[in-house]
Amino acid sequence: MDASTQTSPSGAVRAETITRYADLLVRLGANVQPGQIVEVAGTPAHAPLVRAAADAAYRAGARYVDARYFDPQVRRARIVHAPAAEALEFVPAWERERVLALGEERCARVVLTPLLPPGLFDDLDAGLVAREPLPSLPESLQIVMAETTNWTAAPAPEPLWATRVHPDLPADEALARLWEDVEHVCRLDEPDPEQAWRTRFAQLAEPTGRLNEARFDALHFRGPGTDLTVGLFPTSRWTSGRATTVAGIEHSPNLPTEELFTAPDPSRADGVVTSTRPLVLKSGARVDGLVVRFEGGRAVDVQADAGLDALRALLGRDEGATRLGEVALVDGDSRVGALDTVFWSTLLDENAASHLALGHAYPRTVGEGERQRANRSEIHVDFMIGGDDVEVTALARDGSSVPVLRGGAWAL
Repeated sequence: MDASTQTSPSGAVRAETITRYADLLVRLGANVQPGQIVEVAGTPAHAPLVRAAADAAYRAGARYVDARYFDPQVRRARIVHAPAAEALEFVPAWERERVLALGEERCARVVLTPLLPPGLFDDLDAGLVAREPLPSLPESLQIVMAETTNWTAAPAPEPLWATRVHPDLPADEALARLWEDVEHVCRLDEPDPEQAWRTRFAQLAEPTGRLNEARFDALHFRGPGTDLTVGLFPTSRWTSGRATTVAGIEHSPNLPTEELFTAPDPSRADGVVTSTRPLVLKSGARVDGLVVRFEGGRAVDVQADAGLDALRALLGRDEGATRLGEVALVDGDSRVGALDTVFWSTLLDENAASHLALGHAYPRTVGEGERQRANRSEIHVDFMIGGDDVEVTALARDGSSVPVLRGGAWAL
């Protein structure tokens, strides 16, 4: 191993790769501004990338960088030894206050995922796993929806995750392969990753603009196990790639990002939809074989081969948890989808295929006049429903229909 290779809990990866990745996350992702407080969040296994991101943030002029480590093994110990299920719901007030303070101080944030490696909680009671809320507190969703922080979430390979994604490989080879995957989907294999992303943003802007010009009334998804119509607001606003904070700072909330998304009308979803990829909830619980039936916008029947109790616990949080807050389209040019790999990470899997989200809608995807009608909830759960064999058709307000996605390609 030469001096340009760094060995760490994240595995053997070239230091140059970590540095380039950190620069991309800080500059294009969170777009850290001079004088900002910056949070870099990850697990102990992510330490090399956390440190590189902190270094990049200070080079960008950050006033202070808070390296925030969340240990999933400590969370597991809490679940295993909890004296009662109710005890798992306790969260110290300062944890919630800290998250809200990030928004109040207009901080920048870099979040490395997954904070909960897939598979770590599979042998535990799914209901108990779902009751332990950390690290995804409702306050985190609040500051995202309020757009008070410029932030990005990005994948950070680590051993437990790698062996789940590539189980047929020895552990060290699995980790190396996952790093290759992440380098590719994050465009680090391009001479200028930042410019490569700006080119992709421009590509995504074309169908985004066409959808916004058309102002369709609804979308119809049809494929194996799926026949679902999702209504849209007259002012549903499609967006992709970039977002802007209330302070006017442009950033990329997700890297990679391959989706076009908007807020549907939460009172208009009818039919049945079958998930095309497994879902790992923010609690770490795994949901397989998900099938949801909607009537009048509400999920009236939810079935799954595994993880159903954990999902139903989330759907019981509030009225909005059973209604849709997002509909997203992903085309076949997605680098994530082209790998044909299940990553067991919503951040990556949702950028491989079209998807829906139960729960809170992004306010910026609805016109101000109808924003109060957009769905509200403590949760936002994305699940994948798309694929090359799932057709997406738009229904116009005059009753006509327009093909949108066919065989994974834009048909607009």
